[in-house]
Amino acid sequence: MIVCRSAAELERMREAGRLVGEVLTELAAAVAPGVSTADLDALAEKRIAEAGATAAFKGYHGYPATICASINDEVIHGIPSGRRLLQDGDIISIDVGASLDGYFGDSALTLAVGQVSEGAATLLRVTEEALYKAIECARAGNRISDIGHAVQQHVEAYGFSVVREFVGHGIGERMHEEPQVPNYGEPGRGPRLAEGMVLAIEPMVNAGKAAVKVLADGWTAVTRDSSLSAHFEHTVAVTSGEPWILTAREVSVPVQK
Repeated sequence: MIVCRSAAELERMREAGRLVGEVLTELAAAVAPGVSTADLDALAEKRIAEAGATAAFKGYHGYPATICASINDEVIHGIPSGRRLLQDGDIISIDVGASLDGYFGDSALTLAVGQVSEGAATLLRVTEEALYKAIECARAGNRISDIGHAVQQHVEAYGFSVVREFVGHGIGERMHEEPQVPNYGEPGRGPRLAEGMVLAIEPMVNAGKAAVKVLADGWTAVTRDSSLSAHFEHTVAVTSGEPWILTAREVSVPVQK
């Protein structure tokens, strides 16, 4: 069942989303060569707790950390580690989720560590552009598949590939709700969008082929061809007018340091 949220509920979701955006902004500022992904995880855990919120990922189906930190060929669900130090030229996807006063926010971005290759910079730019093209489709009267079609069209125009195995999702009083939101497909299909729907829209884009695999840790998804992967996400409410990005960051975060 797809739930449509009231204006009051959306305001509460905006508070959760604002917190997630603030945490991501702080984490982005901390990204640098020599920093471990465990350092970033500890910072996120501290910030979420200080806000009186709950980390959405920690303990979810047994996931052991507060954030997902996915480097280079890791698509999503990379587990933070004190042994994993960021290096100049890496790209890192950071995914943050939090529950505040009974409602969830979920957002991700991919950052350059120091100086990255031109190809990596293009991948980050195109994936972020695809996110905002998808968000533009999150309007009452459109269909779910219009969102994924916008992502796929933009990404494939640059020779990149859309991950098929993982998709966006509805979000509200639970982290994952209906409907699923693929990042590919023909337009005009699936449920019709209605005012009050809230979606976590999250393009996952590979520089090489689309195929991925999950490592032995049971969580980390990587590209099968070892190509780079980027991931951007916002929690977005469908309104009577413009889409409302609930996880909008009031301080912009550049994709390249």
